[in-house]
Amino acid sequence: MGALLLTIPAFYAELLDAAPGAWCRVAYLLASMTVGASVAHARWGKTAGARPQQGHRALDVVLALGLLIAALGPSSLNSGPILALRLAMAFLAMARMVLAVRHWVSRGGLLYLMGVAFVVLLLCGAGFWWLEPRTPTLADGLWLAFTTAATVGYGDIVPSTPASRIFSVFVVLLGYGVLTLVTAAIATTWIETQERRIEREILHDLHREVRALRGEIGALRDTVRLATAGPREPPVH
Repeated sequence: MGALLLTIPAFYAELLDAAPGAWCRVAYLLASMTVGASVAHARWGKTAGARPQQGHRALDVVLALGLLIAALGPSSLNSGPILALRLAMAFLAMARMVLAVRHWVSRGGLLYLMGVAFVVLLLCGAGFWWLEPRTPTLADGLWLAFTTAATVGYGDIVPSTPASRIFSVFVVLLGYGVLTLVTAAIATTWIETQERRIEREILHDLHREVRALRGEIGALRDTVRLATAGPREPPVH
């Protein structure tokens, strides 16, 4: 996870020409070696329970090879194919990180998911603050992150550089995922409240019907007992 996270600032820093190429290459190489080591451990490790699923393993293999090529390739500013490769690796890295942390998110409640959404939007706002010249303050970056993630698009602040436009694609994807989870959690809370009220009403009616049925059964039992007993004969003197 940590090694894959390093590839994100490396990708955008190279687009902005804000960092030396050697730093970006080291980040890609470290990520490739880390993912490759996890693949080797899953393939030849002795702990069977630690092995990932087959689809995850294939994704890790592609990531390891792609990140290695990205580390050895020229600058993204001078090579379109390398830029496309590194962009594809960024998408795959994001997908792999989502797969790695999805069990932390899917089992959380409403407050937990709202906290996750806040952290994601905060990071996206910081990214726009760094990448977009039209967001001179963090508040502007947060506003752009929210309008982008929610796909509102007011148009007051829009991405203007290639780096921020590429970043906005990731923000939209993350926004769809995180904000959908929050919306679903809110809807589930309302539905569960309505279901509890209906269940209480059903249980109340059921208990009332059971009490009435018990009374009828008791009356019927008394009637049957009296009918089977017959009239009493007078005592003989």
